[in-house]
Amino acid sequence: MFIGEYHHNIDEKNRLIIPSKFREELKDEVIITRGLENCLFLYPKNNWKKIADKLNSLPFTKKDARSFNRFFLSGATSATFDKQGRINISPVLTDYAKLNKECVIIGVGDRLEIWSLAKWNEFFTANEENMSDIAENLFERDIDF
Repeated sequence: MFIGEYHHNIDEKNRLIIPSKFREELKDEVIITRGLENCLFLYPKNNWKKIADKLNSLPFTKKDARSFNRFFLSGATSATFDKQGRINISPVLTDYAKLNKECVIIGVGDRLEIWSLAKWNEFFTANEENMSDIAENLFERDIDF
């Protein structure tokens, strides 16, 4: 399970260091794709197969299924780590996520998310005050955190 928040800069060649804590779990190869809210999703290769299988099971006759598959799969690319623990992110994905310098890498259970610092701050600020309402809507009232 991936958890935590880390800040790193993406360089002019679109290389981003992934924290060593995460690299240990990710092994050698990862899949990066467009995420939601203008971030990128990064999956270990074995988790990606589960996601792809679920997407392939969606009925292609449904417009929403076709649209989501196009969005999610068209930008997907595999990446391997260099000796410094960096991955190279394609220009299509850096443009989508507006990654230009400061990035935030967060662990979100089965995946990592890569955000531009500005987009992460925008998301966090917009949702911070609503977290108790969001939690109430998602979880039963008798669950304690």
